[in-house]
Amino acid sequence: MEYREVASINLARLLREGGTVRAAGVVQEAFRVGEERFPLAGEATWKVAVSAVGGDEYWLSGEVEGVALMECRRCLKPTPTPIHAHFQHLLRYQQGLSEVVFHEEAEEEYYAFGEPDLDLLPFLTEAFVTEMPYTVLCQEGCKGLCPVCGADRNLVDCGHEPEAHHPLLGLKDLLPEL
Repeated sequence: MEYREVASINLARLLREGGTVRAAGVVQEAFRVGEERFPLAGEATWKVAVSAVGGDEYWLSGEVEGVALMECRRCLKPTPTPIHAHFQHLLRYQQGLSEVVFHEEAEEEYYAFGEPDLDLLPFLTEAFVTEMPYTVLCQEGCKGLCPVCGADRNLVDCGHEPEAHHPLLGLKDLLPEL
């Protein structure tokens, strides 16, 4: 199967004859959601299949795999994080529709499309970004950043003592007033 950078699939033959159409490709540099950018270490690979299921309905299934560069939650160092996501969606062909539209009716969800060229990037992005963990650590024993000077405690000993944090610590200042 040939990989390509364009994240779309042409469904013209599938719309006429039925069957299954497959495609594969790569996403370079990053996934984007609005203004937010999710950088990649290298490229993410994807593959999809779209199958006719009857009438104007089609089944989209696929996977996307790559390494996201996420910030360590303690020291903010870019941390490679492997991501492997699978997705499946029901599609309905509605002639004349100029863009893909999500529909939710009762207990049924589907995407309506009207052009034979189906843009896969929104499906790939949603699957990849949804599968990303909320936070990562660059290493299990990451010491983080110094709250006083901002130094990376994994690299240098800045000499500042970590402050003791306790939920009732602020009450000690109230004792002399009593």
